[in-house]
Amino acid sequence: MNTSRFVRQSLLALCLSVIAAGVFAQAQAAQEEYKPQVGQEGKDVVWVPTPQALVDKMLDMARVTPQDYVIDLGSGDGRTVITAAKRGARALGIEYNPDMVELSKRNAANAGVSDKANFIKADLFESDFSQATVITMFLLPEINLRLRPTILDLKPGTRIVSNSFTMGDWKADETAEVRNNCTNWCTALFWIVPAKTEGTWQFPQGELTLKQEFQMISGTLKSGSNATPITNGRLRGDQISFSAGGAQYTGRVSGNAIEGSVKSGGSNSKWSATRAAK
Repeated sequence: MNTSRFVRQSLLALCLSVIAAGVFAQAQAAQEEYKPQVGQEGKDVVWVPTPQALVDKMLDMARVTPQDYVIDLGSGDGRTVITAAKRGARALGIEYNPDMVELSKRNAANAGVSDKANFIKADLFESDFSQATVITMFLLPEINLRLRPTILDLKPGTRIVSNSFTMGDWKADETAEVRNNCTNWCTALFWIVPAKTEGTWQFPQGELTLKQEFQMISGTLKSGSNATPITNGRLRGDQISFSAGGAQYTGRVSGNAIEGSVKSGGSNSKWSATRAAK
């Protein structure tokens, strides 16, 4: 018997067996890899991916920087989170479908951003996203409305961007359409969470009474026996502005205090107010 020939044949057979096993394992893995289908049912909504052109626009509107922490509500295949991570931001995707979560993790690894892009399997209505500086979402209007009270309790200045769907009577601060490389779901809506200012504020010259409807404010400025209605009242996060009696007031709201400046004629002066105890 030719021993060396037998050994060569055995080694060849072993190599072929290992190669065949590897090919079969790869083929089986490829066959079993999860592939989401557009329109598939989810817990609260069906899955439809946001066009990449709109993802880019949404993050542009929110002015995402490496200093931001972006949370995507219902993160699907992870594209918004991954795009934010590519811009240097820390980003988290909250997704109820565990297969989507694992797919997103693989996509993040393939994009080289696993260090900044994280994904968790969780229910949106049981999740804490209070640390976000930016929230993105592509949910139905009724889901947006259910989340709205939680969103309005976030830190003033938190930026919110939605694909296509509104927040009911909370009007968007900005709306934009994407016309290039986008054929469906091409509208982005942007809000900034406003500070809570409704109530009575005391200041050295008198009293400021404010009514608030989301980012819009109205009310009166009272000094002595004179009460002047305020106009053009608006909040942009913690920044407040309004006009009264020919003067333009601007300031920053910090809890129960406002500090800012007032411009009247050609002069500028400081003003401050403290929220009156209820």
